[in-house]
Amino acid sequence: MPFAMLQQHYDQYSAQDHLVWKVLFDRQTALLHKRACGAFWQGLRAAGLHRHALPDFGQVSQRLQQATGWQLVPVAGLLGDADFYGLLARRRFPATVWIRSMAQFDFIEEPDLFHGVFGHVPLLMDAAFADFLQFLGHVATLHLPDAAAMVRLERLYGFAVQFGLVREGGETRLFGAGLLSSSGEIHHYLSEAAPRQPFELAAVLETPYSEAHLQDAYFELSGWEQLTESVADLAAVLADAPRPMLVAS
Repeated sequence: MPFAMLQQHYDQYSAQDHLVWKVLFDRQTALLHKRACGAFWQGLRAAGLHRHALPDFGQVSQRLQQATGWQLVPVAGLLGDADFYGLLARRRFPATVWIRSMAQFDFIEEPDLFHGVFGHVPLLMDAAFADFLQFLGHVATLHLPDAAAMVRLERLYGFAVQFGLVREGGETRLFGAGLLSSSGEIHHYLSEAAPRQPFELAAVLETPYSEAHLQDAYFELSGWEQLTESVADLAAVLADAPRPMLVAS
């Protein structure tokens, strides 16, 4: 069954919700100084995101639409693969309407509004990244019955879109939304508790991925062009893989 469309109901957010956004916004922007990629800072400004109040999905969607043709879709929580990748293929990004509590500042297992908007929207304002994510969604929709293909797609999405690093101006910069939006993940990354590896598709696809804990590895792009190349290469790999057998009921 398709997911239910929601409305944000902006007027129902409490003063505490707005305060959580403000504190998180201030803390993350301070942590990300000289650590986040250029596209994040440009997109943050272009999307109209600021510390003073929670973002209005309608206003953010309007800016996204004008910049790259994307829109936000308010959802209650995690979606199934068909709904999630289907939205990406249509340049729609699902973002949850609830925001974490003060007790959940450092790490949450399920994405909240801060993760979805602060973490993802700035990169969606970048034309090349926006095209890459739609391409990934399109490839995924072609392989939905194949569980093995979904695992590979999840790993590419996870180690790039959620926890990706990129080389810019001779320095390592963060661009994955799970890094951008999580103080705990940033401190884990900075501690070098998990290895940083060159972004090679074969290595990414062989590395287990989970959002239920801090990451065990991070992958660094040598340049942005690797993103689109990685989806094209994965599409070719999946096209050559044996198709799953469908058993009639």
